[in-house]
Amino acid sequence: MGEQLLIHYENVEICRQEQIVLRDVNMKLYAGEFVYFIGKVGSGKSSLLKTIYGEIPISDGEASVLDYDIKRLKRREIPYLRRKIGVVFQDFQLLTDRSVFENLQFVLKATGWTRKQEIADRIEEVLHQVGMHTKAYKMPHELSGGEQQRIVIARSLLNSPQLILADEPTGNLDPETGRTIVALLHNICHTGTAVIMTTHNHHLVKEFPGRLLKCENRHLHEVEENNE
Repeated sequence: MGEQLLIHYENVEICRQEQIVLRDVNMKLYAGEFVYFIGKVGSGKSSLLKTIYGEIPISDGEASVLDYDIKRLKRREIPYLRRKIGVVFQDFQLLTDRSVFENLQFVLKATGWTRKQEIADRIEEVLHQVGMHTKAYKMPHELSGGEQQRIVIARSLLNSPQLILADEPTGNLDPETGRTIVALLHNICHTGTAVIMTTHNHHLVKEFPGRLLKCENRHLHEVEENNE
């Protein structure tokens, strides 16, 4: 395979509160791939996702994400890893006391952007990419759930990540809005950014195909679409 390997997990074990969540996790993810983590609530999808951006440590095995050794990741390295990864949360996590523009500006400034014009240009670019360029000066509460989620996706794109992690991004949205969000993530994937999305919505998986990795019985395994 000539593609760039972004994630490589070998025999990884993940624990929470001394309970094993997942064991013997083996996975590879290449640039530009779209992967779903599927499985029941509590099966370990979110925990697995959180190991990728250094939120939860791995307790055994070897893991590399974007050339960072996750097992030996130092606390001071975590912000640099996270700059290369866009994260989309189910509950948006927008700052409610400032406009869309200010939310995005806050992230850019926090990650080292200083020039006003470059910041404004980049914000305009990502808002265009998600179809929200007319909403820059709205407050989050003035937006629908779907619009807020588009802003969250725009936020995740600010630093041109190689990888986007979307944790149940349609969980708080009606089905039609959820579809538009997954379609948007697929479009982003076509530009070369890899996407991992956790979901238990089989309709979305069928409509917008990707690789399926299932968390089940404390293991992760690849499944064929028609077996689902």
